[in-house]
Amino acid sequence: MSERIIKATGEFIKLQDLLKLSGLCETGGHAKLVVQNGEVKVNSQICTMRGKKLRTGDTVEYNGEKFKVIMT
Repeated sequence: MSERIIKATGEFIKLQDLLKLSGLCETGGHAKLVVQNGEVKVNSQICTMRGKKLRTGDTVEYNGEKFKVIMT
């Protein structure tokens, strides 16, 4: 699994917003379902909080994709 970088502005980005921004989920509803079903990992741990605040250095894994968060 290769790791890609996703850049966002601000202090943090919410998990559901990152899933939409990265293109892994087309809608907020889809993001909500995959997070609540335990299909998403944050920093190698299953995360069921769709509003989880992600900061620089956090990693998100879903559906064979892995992203590293960089906040600017």
